[in-house]
Amino acid sequence: MTADTADAVEVRGALVRLRRTTGLPVAFGGLVDSGSRRVCISQLSGTATAALSALAVSSGNGLGGKAVALARPCAVTDYSSSRQISHEYDVAVATEGLRSVLAVPVVVRRRVRGVLYGALRTSQPLGDRTLGAAVAAARDVEQALVVKDEVRALLAVAREPAPGVGNAAWEEVREAHGALRALAPRVLDPTLRAELLSVCGLLAEAVSPGPGSREIGLAPREVDVLACVAAGATNAGAAERLGLRPETVKGYLRSAMRKLGSHTRWEAVVAARRAGLLP
Repeated sequence: MTADTADAVEVRGALVRLRRTTGLPVAFGGLVDSGSRRVCISQLSGTATAALSALAVSSGNGLGGKAVALARPCAVTDYSSSRQISHEYDVAVATEGLRSVLAVPVVVRRRVRGVLYGALRTSQPLGDRTLGAAVAAARDVEQALVVKDEVRALLAVAREPAPGVGNAAWEEVREAHGALRALAPRVLDPTLRAELLSVCGLLAEAVSPGPGSREIGLAPREVDVLACVAAGATNAGAAERLGLRPETVKGYLRSAMRKLGSHTRWEAVVAARRAGLLP
C-alpha cells in the first residue's frame, strides 16, 4: 500500500464516521495533491452519482477551495445560489443534488493536506453540532497523518546502512523513536497503534539485536519512560510527554532499572539498547 493510498484510507474512515455521527446523507473528500494546492476528490460516501469523483478543486475555488485557502471550516446553506463562494463546480454539485454543504480542511503542521465535505440535499442550516462533528472527523485524520509522517521519517532514517550512519543521525533516530513511543498510547485506532509499536520494536532490534522486552520482562510503559530518558528528558519532561504523573514515571523508571540490573537511569538506557529495546 502506497503512502497516498494509506492516507486516503484515513479520509474514507473519517467520512463514514462523519455520516454516522451527524446523520448527513452525503460525505466526500480527498487529499491535496503533493506539490500543488488542488484537492482531488477521491472518497465518496452516500453519493448517488459519480459527478464528484476525481474532481480537482483548486485553492480558492468553490467551497472546498475556500476552506483550503483560509485553512478553516466553511459552509453554505444553498450551494448554487451562495454569494460567499465562486461557482466553478456547480454542475458537479447540482448533478449530485446537493444544497447545504460544509467543508473542513485537514491541517497538519500548518499545511492543508485534505478536505472533508458533508452535505444535505435540502437547503437548511447545518448547525453547530454538525460542524463540530466534521471538525472532529478532520482532527482524527490530522492525528493519523502526523503519526504516519513520523513513522515514514523514522523508517527512512532506519533504512540507511548502519556503517555509514554517523552519531548525529542515530541520535535523530533515537529522538524520533522516543517521540513515537510517547505518541503511541494516545493513538485511538488500535490497529494503527499496534503497527506503530511494531515499527518501534523492529527499529530497536535492527539497531541493537538482543533478547527483547519479553525475556527481560519490561512493561510497555517502562520502555516508554526509558525512550524519553534516552532522548534527554527529565522525569518531569517524560511525564508531560507521556501524560503521566512524575511519581508514576519514577516508579516505572525504578522498576525498569531493577529488571535491567542498573544503578542509574543512564545505565538502564545503555542496558536497554544492548537488549534491543531502544535504538
